[in-house]
Amino acid sequence: MSSSSTDALSPLPHEQKFTFLTSGNSSFFIRTVRSQDLIGLADVLASSFHTQYGWLGWFYPVLRMGIYEDLRSRLHAAKTHKSAHYACLVAVLRGTDADVMCKHQALGFPYLGATYSSDRPIGTVEISQRTRALCSVRAPRYLYISNLAVHADYRRQGIAQQLLQMCDRIALDWGFQDIYLHVLEDNHHARRLYQRSGYRILCVDVNPISWLLKRPRQLLLHKQLSRNHELASGDKELGA
Repeated sequence: MSSSSTDALSPLPHEQKFTFLTSGNSSFFIRTVRSQDLIGLADVLASSFHTQYGWLGWFYPVLRMGIYEDLRSRLHAAKTHKSAHYACLVAVLRGTDADVMCKHQALGFPYLGATYSSDRPIGTVEISQRTRALCSVRAPRYLYISNLAVHADYRRQGIAQQLLQMCDRIALDWGFQDIYLHVLEDNHHARRLYQRSGYRILCVDVNPISWLLKRPRQLLLHKQLSRNHELASGDKELGA
């Protein structure tokens, strides 16, 4: 990757305030994406939405590379067009200097203190402003959540819920009080997560192709934010 590409993937100016958002005393914290996160994030997303087994596993490396390029393209576009309402959040494992030193000694590299980062991406979510028409959404501009994923080894630790909570805070900071997202109707675990986080079904997307192929329908979910409520609950630990 060239230096110009790396510069394009640096944290966006308007995202600086969201860097190093913490999650209490958990073993992870949440911050905005960095260029060095993209390979790890592509793996998290690919393993969350695509299988690595069977004949479909042959396509996994291609799918993962496609996800990486999509991430890189979106982040580059957000900076190039100075998008004021786009953020990609990353949940990363907390690391100590001792952890980093051991890793570098095991690999035969000298430890240079703060020169290295021990952050390991284990979850992600994107929130952005959209204008494409959605059923029952009359606002010309709205915030939409996409690509919420957590590595399989770190699920059920509250990571996904805290990523959603951070999206709530960002939305309020941007002056929005409504957030939307889609979920498949047969994804019961995700639906329970969103319900606990305050999302409710707004409408069911009607797609003749899905009906013909007997695929699950997409549900459009909506959450209305209250600044007082979010600020009051912002420091609560989430156990789910």
